[in-house]
Amino acid sequence: MNKILGFAVLLLVGCKTASTVKDQVPAPVEIAYEVKEANVIETLKYLTLDELEGRDSGSAGIEKAAVYLENQFKENGIKPYFSSYRDTLSNYEATSYNVVGYIEGTDPVLKNEFVILGAHYDHIGITPDVKGTDKINNGANDNASGSTILSEVSRYLGHFKNNKRSVLIVYFSAEERGLLGARHLADKLKAKGFNLYTMLNFEMVGVPMQGKDFELYITGPQTSNMWQKMNEYAGSNLIGVIPEERQYQLFRASDNFPFYVAFDVPSQTVCSFDFNNYKYYHHPADEFELMDTKFMTNITQKMLPVVSKLINADTKEIQLNKK
Repeated sequence: MNKILGFAVLLLVGCKTASTVKDQVPAPVEIAYEVKEANVIETLKYLTLDELEGRDSGSAGIEKAAVYLENQFKENGIKPYFSSYRDTLSNYEATSYNVVGYIEGTDPVLKNEFVILGAHYDHIGITPDVKGTDKINNGANDNASGSTILSEVSRYLGHFKNNKRSVLIVYFSAEERGLLGARHLADKLKAKGFNLYTMLNFEMVGVPMQGKDFELYITGPQTSNMWQKMNEYAGSNLIGVIPEERQYQLFRASDNFPFYVAFDVPSQTVCSFDFNNYKYYHHPADEFELMDTKFMTNITQKMLPVVSKLINADTKEIQLNKK
């Protein structure tokens, strides 16, 4: 009886300790800003129009997408990092470019450190040999969804401009051609002595996962403490890990990877496509109407305190794990 009572006391103490630890987790940064679903819908719908012809790199269609994204930068008071918003690729045969915006940091010291927020805005264009009458791959989930979330994050950053660190907002081209836009920019910035703290990329975030207690998964979770810190910053279980990430080596498959290679800093992608929740990958049926814009709005709202902490933390809290 005493042993049982003692065990019960230990349980109570253990529960109290666990609760205390949980209570010590920092609350998310309070964000006095509301992401509007109407804005999410507007950007996503435009990027998936047939007139953009599937946004293939170097095409007339992706040119229209670039102009649209440039105009958003201008409307939000976000300046170009280079002489213009267009960063022409040096490693692709057709004229193609990343679209790059820049918000200088406000802290006299931390502004020399950069955070890159990215998403690729290209897709695979038109596939004439596909069955059916629709030949245009509008790429709603891949990756108009990621570009849309990046657009809303940049709208927020442009509204406040209170980031201590400097920020590059990058819409990558030629991801579908082998991460060429990201490879080009990573090498270019490395040669300039660019001081990169971390890189966060958004990829295929238009449809929620099912049966999981988190909303996005991260690639390369073993490389750094980014996903744990993101959950801490969000004040919720926003980011998790799925076995398919390692199975398909997704860490190497998106625009984060060239920055990891070039700079050896935490560079990772968040995604909600888990190979079970959406069947139209690189398919003309990947359309706007199948995207869950309420989900996209919700995760963008939850991402704002994460981004805010990334760009404003006094120290580099996100660190690579020991190899």
